[in-house]
Order: sequence, then structure tokens, then C-alpha cells
Amino acid sequence: MPIRTDAARRGLLPGFADPVNDAQTTFRAALRALAHPGRIQRITARTGVPAGLSMAMTALLLTLVDGDTPLWLPPGVDEDVVTFLRFHCGCPFVPSPSLARFAAVPSGHAAPALSACHAGDPAYPDLSTTLLIDVDALADDGVMNAAHDTVSLGGPGIQTRHALSVAGLPDGFWREWRLNHQRFPLGVDVFLTQGERICGLPRTTRVEN
Repeated sequence: MPIRTDAARRGLLPGFADPVNDAQTTFRAALRALAHPGRIQRITARTGVPAGLSMAMTALLLTLVDGDTPLWLPPGVDEDVVTFLRFHCGCPFVPSPSLARFAAVPSGHAAPALSACHAGDPAYPDLSTTLLIDVDALADDGVMNAAHDTVSLGGPGIQTRHALSVAGLPDGFWREWRLNHQRFPLGVDVFLTQGERICGLPRTTRVEN
């Protein structure tokens, strides 16, 4: 499918090559990631990727964010990223993660504390912030690296325990995650992204070690 004429005229990167099919396949991958916490899923959709975002984070934002979903980006994100998302998603940008339905943290930028995001409220816990964090490496195949944070996960969607190894998470992330889990049914859900891969961490997931 050729680049959309209006995008090309503005000098923008294209969005999804096949908008309907690519959004559907990405949404299904996101659902699988949340249904099977800690299991890495691969994004197969193709899209233009602005400098600073990964393919996986770009595809998730194109799928999940629209004019009714306020988005937070950390200070210092390239203006090309903002322009790309404003054009393709039509989303409003908010100054704080506590006001956002989605918060996206590209590689190299500081992630907010989970407690700084909106945890929902008792009547509408689903209106919490979903946080996307681009990390340096992900592994769920038992191959661990001393430079990675390796945790054992449990909870719904995990039969017994599941090992996840991550490099590039904010300091103290797993300590914050334990507190986030304790707030259930309130709390924040997280997607980790790296390259074309995503990993879901719903608030129901426990860190076992």
C-alpha cells in the first residue's frame, strides 16, 4: 500500500501499511501478552518508525491510542515522535502520567514511578494508566544474563512460575511492582517493548522472588 498522500505531503513517516489488519494483529498480540504475563510476543505489523521509538512501541501506540486516550511522553522526546503520533493517532498530550490513559517511555528517557501514574478508582479501575517502557533486552527462554534483572513471576495466566530477564528497567522497578500489585484491583498495567517484541505485565502478576 503506498504512503498516504496527506502524510507524504507533510513529510511524515507512514503509519501502518495495512491499517485495519495491522491494528488487529497488533491488538491480538497485546491481548496475548497480557493473558500470558512474562511471555514475549512478536509484532508482525509494518509501519514507519520515528527515530527514538521501537517498532513494537510504535505499533502499540498506533493501535491503542486515539483521540479519546490522553498520552504522556517524557520530557525531551524528539519532536518528530510527537508530530508522528499527533498526526496518526490524533491523541491529546498531557503534562503528567497521572492524567494519561497511556504513558510511553522511549529508550534513553526516564520512566515515571508507577505510583505517579493513575491507578484508576474503585468504580472504574480500568481507567488507570497503561505504561509502555522500551527496554534494552528481553528474555523468557531460560537464558539469563548477569547484566539483566531476572525475576520469577506468578499469578493469573502463569501455570506455576515463569522466569523473565530484562535489561534497561528503571532502578527499583520490581520493588515498585510489588507495591503496584498490592493495590489490586487498582494499579498500573505495563508493556515492555524491545525491537519487534512485547511483554505484558498486568497488575495481577506477582514477583515471586
